Amino acid sequence: MDFQITFTVNDKIFLKNPENSVIGRQIVKQAIDLIYELGFENFNFKKLAVKIETTEATLYRYFENKHRLLLYILNWYWSYLEFLVMFQLQNLKDAKEKLKAIIHLLTHELPESSGRLDYNRKFLNQIVISESSKVYLVKEINEINKNQVFKPYKDLCGRIAEIISIYNPKYKYPKSLASTLIETSHHQQFFSINLPKLTDVQVKTKTEFTATFLEDLLFRVLE
Repeated sequence: MDFQITFTVNDKIFLKNPENSVIGRQIVKQAIDLIYELGFENFNFKKLAVKIETTEATLYRYFENKHRLLLYILNWYWSYLEFLVMFQLQNLKDAKEKLKAIIHLLTHELPESSGRLDYNRKFLNQIVISESSKVYLVKEINEINKNQVFKPYKDLCGRIAEIISIYNPKYKYPKSLASTLIETSHHQQFFSINLPKLTDVQVKTKTEFTATFLEDLLFRVLE
């Protein structure tokens, strides 16, 4: 499976579309590598400019600040994950199997055959796990949300909620459960590696722990 896809990211996030130039695409690609290496707190435009051998002024022509750059990266990821959900579920008829497939997508790196990506899949996945909450757990959330910059994330939640409702039409909280699945997948993957005593992970189940836990949680709630 190999394909070429593009997404239209909300133009309120950037000042100049990075997809329209070589340097713009390098900004996003190298930002992913550097955020993974340093962590978002230690990442800044000065370090990114040095890495791609350009000036900070060039970066500021594309993004107002590093928060907007992270938001761009996550919007792209959320859009891509929704695409993968739709693509991988199209041949599945059973709602339970669809929910299991979604959990697998939420708890594993992007598939190796998931298109001609120029982004490091492992780094991107770890950034989502470790840093994604930093774009919405901010004081300015209401102002930021006015521009619908979280629409891809909301669309992904909505897609999962639809399948939850198909599986159990009587369940009253499909959207809340969908967002809980996504956020819990991030937390449990992070905790199982860095703070394992906050989980029930064991060495022999480490690679599949989060998926197993989420499946147990989801179907106990719905059944």
